[in-house]
Amino acid sequence: MLAEKNINVHIKLEMPNSDQAKQILQTRLSSNDAPDIYTLHAIADIPTYYEAGYLSDLTDQPFVNELFDSVKQTVTYNEQVVALPMESLSWGYLYNKEIFADLGLTPPQTLDEMKEVVNTLNANDIKPFELAFQESWIPQLMMALSLGGIVNSEHPDWIEKMNEGTASYKDVEEVFDIIDLIMENGTDKPFEVSGATGSADFANGKAAMWVQGTWQAETLLKVNPDMQIGVAPLPVSNNPDGTMINLSTSTSLAVSPTSENQEVAMALLNFILDGQESSALFEELKFNPVSNVHQYETFPWVDEASQYVSEGRAYQDLSLPNGVTDETAKQLQSYYTKDVSKEDVIKALDNAWAAGARGNK
Repeated sequence: MLAEKNINVHIKLEMPNSDQAKQILQTRLSSNDAPDIYTLHAIADIPTYYEAGYLSDLTDQPFVNELFDSVKQTVTYNEQVVALPMESLSWGYLYNKEIFADLGLTPPQTLDEMKEVVNTLNANDIKPFELAFQESWIPQLMMALSLGGIVNSEHPDWIEKMNEGTASYKDVEEVFDIIDLIMENGTDKPFEVSGATGSADFANGKAAMWVQGTWQAETLLKVNPDMQIGVAPLPVSNNPDGTMINLSTSTSLAVSPTSENQEVAMALLNFILDGQESSALFEELKFNPVSNVHQYETFPWVDEASQYVSEGRAYQDLSLPNGVTDETAKQLQSYYTKDVSKEDVIKALDNAWAAGARGNK
């Protein structure tokens, strides 16, 4: 920018704790104190942020023409591209391919098969699941995957009915079958385990599976460069049609309409998908390609997930009302400690959905 525009740019990077970042950002957005560029979750956040007037129209930016069509759709709202996608994901739970191979195991396709895998691991003194509950966003991933599988295979109109106020989490309570199995067969003292500690433990073979996304790949390989990372869809019932990969665009970059540095902000966005530099960035971050400018070899776990996608065993990430994910995180922590019952969780999530749906209107 200094050479081309005679603008001296200083970047101030703010990275609050994951559990607090969204609340801090929303407070700043609502008080006209927004960062020039900020991160958001494309599927979960764009509708709410767009309606609140927090997103700049990026449709005419050069990077847009290079996006894969399937990815572009996830950052498009009201026929406007409103964010630059960073993480385009095909994800399920992670598993240690070496442990599975040593015991002759393959990723289970039904709930009963998962129970057999769990029994085999326990019989060999290997903890089936890594549990890291210190950060509440991690346990809520269990609900994200199980709900996606149940809704898309058994209750395709559930989201619509929830928004209308005519459905309940009671209708999809099968999600607790796999959640209970994971919680009952996990590593000890999960509330003492952060995401970073959980990554180190999982990379070092202290558990065979972890309900975490492929965004952890870089962290895992830094701990154990030889780890063989597998990704598979989470079984949620004995109907294999519900064992599906989640397709999502998560971390994306948006520009605040109130930014006083629009020219610099737009230049930075476009540079992130620069034809010469972007491939090295995305490969280093272990992100999937999202653009025609990306020319690098994909990773084994991407290819594994893509095989399920090619077989039609995948779904687009569910769009939930604002606040539901945070409430899910809190409730599942309490559910593990038995401070709340399944019925309590269902009631709390129904209430959070109703409140969020009203707020989005």
